[in-house]
Amino acid sequence: MTSISLQNVTVDFPIYNARGRSLKNRIMNMATGGSINSEGHGVVVVRGLHEINLELRAHDRIGLIGHNGSGKTTLLRVLTGVYAPTSGKADIRGKCTSLINISLGIDPEATGLQNIYLRGALLGFQREEMKRRLEEIADFRELGGFLEMPVRTYSTGMQLRLAFSISTILQPEILIMDEWLATGDEGFKAKANQRLNELVEQTQILVIASHAKELLAKNCNRIVWLEHGRVHMDGHPTEVLNAYFGT
Repeated sequence: MTSISLQNVTVDFPIYNARGRSLKNRIMNMATGGSINSEGHGVVVVRGLHEINLELRAHDRIGLIGHNGSGKTTLLRVLTGVYAPTSGKADIRGKCTSLINISLGIDPEATGLQNIYLRGALLGFQREEMKRRLEEIADFRELGGFLEMPVRTYSTGMQLRLAFSISTILQPEILIMDEWLATGDEGFKAKANQRLNELVEQTQILVIASHAKELLAKNCNRIVWLEHGRVHMDGHPTEVLNAYFGT
């Protein structure tokens, strides 16, 4: 059964050779949501998450809110396996896919077609499966004859359309997102929104970090508010969002 269980998850980032940086550390402490401590010997420790406890089950649609530096991105990276907890336990059961960095694995010197196979391999697709999905990707991306051209010749919008088209062909059990993705001109944005809505509907667990109140209220059935690497509030979207946004 698809599930996520975080038990007292703490994530620390040690910074070495930090002796004599007291002024810088004070400034960082005011600017970051985490906490900064010294372990001696010139080692400064930035605590990104502090004893996080969360239980997620199938059909959960979780929205993460909090000011910049509150720990949202760190938590998303724990869920995708990029970061391992310094202490505590993260038990992730189910095929987890991240849309945090959709341009990961895109080679600017390779053609659009070559990048489709490369990115597909990073997402876990076999080459034969990518061949079967090639027409679907090609129809969606709206790149015309540029598919046979090196990606470095693409505009920024074209590169994003290519990456988005490849990344959203998957059908994950757990979907991790850092903001809602909608790129390109108005016509393509409409297609992108439709594709994302279909993807969210198919996935069993959604975790999305966003600053957009209406988007979170529409797509989530639970909101987790992080502050300074801790869970400040966890509950129904209306209650938590109103408390956070002050309405």
